[in-house]
Amino acid sequence: MEERSLKVTGVDTSFFNKITSTISKILIPTKIGINGLVINIKRNNLLKAYENYTKENENYNQEELEKKYEDAYTVYLEALDKFVMDSVYKKVKNNSATEFERNALSKYYEITSLKEKEYMDYKYRKQKYLLELDEESIKMNSKEKIIKKYHKFYISKMDTLYKSILKNYSIKLADTTNTYDSSKEWIYTKIFYTIEEYIQNILELKMQDQTQEEYEETKEILAEYEKLQSYLVGKLDTKDNIEKNMILLGISRKIFTHSLPLIVAEQCYQKLLKDARMLVQDTKIATKREKAYSMLINLIEDYNIKLLSTKVYWENPKEREHFKKYWDKYKEISKLKDVDFIEYVRKKEILFIKEDIKQIANLKTDYTKLIKYYKRKLVDYGAMKEVKNSYKSEGKYIGKINKENTIKIKI
Repeated sequence: MEERSLKVTGVDTSFFNKITSTISKILIPTKIGINGLVINIKRNNLLKAYENYTKENENYNQEELEKKYEDAYTVYLEALDKFVMDSVYKKVKNNSATEFERNALSKYYEITSLKEKEYMDYKYRKQKYLLELDEESIKMNSKEKIIKKYHKFYISKMDTLYKSILKNYSIKLADTTNTYDSSKEWIYTKIFYTIEEYIQNILELKMQDQTQEEYEETKEILAEYEKLQSYLVGKLDTKDNIEKNMILLGISRKIFTHSLPLIVAEQCYQKLLKDARMLVQDTKIATKREKAYSMLINLIEDYNIKLLSTKVYWENPKEREHFKKYWDKYKEISKLKDVDFIEYVRKKEILFIKEDIKQIANLKTDYTKLIKYYKRKLVDYGAMKEVKNSYKSEGKYIGKINKENTIKIKI
């Protein structure tokens, strides 16, 4: 009887396992429906609280309205978080999830993994992720009126989150106590990635609802944004990536003035300049090297116009005075732009090359090959004489020799 009973029980267990699995798959949509209903209620409460908080309410305590809004936001996030764990997780586990749901869960765990090592990054990115998830759902399932109402809150909150994320990276970049990440390469990568993500996901939404007055204020940003479009598709090489990041950094100077302070933006420009110089120095093919050189010249100009010319505080007064003289020369050369464009380009490049030679001469990085390339350019432009039997560089004689048998150039 025992043997027979065990055999029957074994068969029944297998059968009921199949039934349980099937029932789970049937009940999952119900669970999603319940979660969806809860999210709708919490979202509506949030939007109402946000509307009350953002409009002028003379008869209400602003601090109380803010607290109600923040409380509603917290409850709403909790509902979204529960949806991911209760619904999406179970669907993935039961192999009934869509590709979108599988990717959503994968991204959720990726962000959660930051909690222990990068808590602030985790804190802001998890909120951003949950909002993006719900925004995607609203776009697919809601009416235009609800979408428009939600987007007002969404843009405002995402704007705050992106600024908080960049501010966190700025603090890390300025931190010199952590020796393990002294190169800080990963921070630069995250900064550029976050700016690009913001421009694609949030700035586009902002532009859709702009008034004429707001449009006039963002004309310059729109011009830069149009330049960026060609770099957002296809595979990019090193030169393209540097150019893309240069445009992103330029736009960030108008959008993230406080979240990405000038001192941090300057470090980002210095990072791009280093990458661009190394690219020119290391590129062997002449045509590619010329393209990399043109990009470097554009980057130097961008750095001068968008950052150094706006710099108010200088730690070293001598550097400030030096830049003022250098900037005056640049402005004088710029007057030729509409008169003699070829001469303008020639003089501008000579100015930039001479200044960059000064900048890189005392750096730790070995720019010997780049300096030789620069000197060849100066000879070609007639800004430096070629004296035979004086200095040999790659089979050619360039420059003059002083008593110490080194190159001496008047810059």
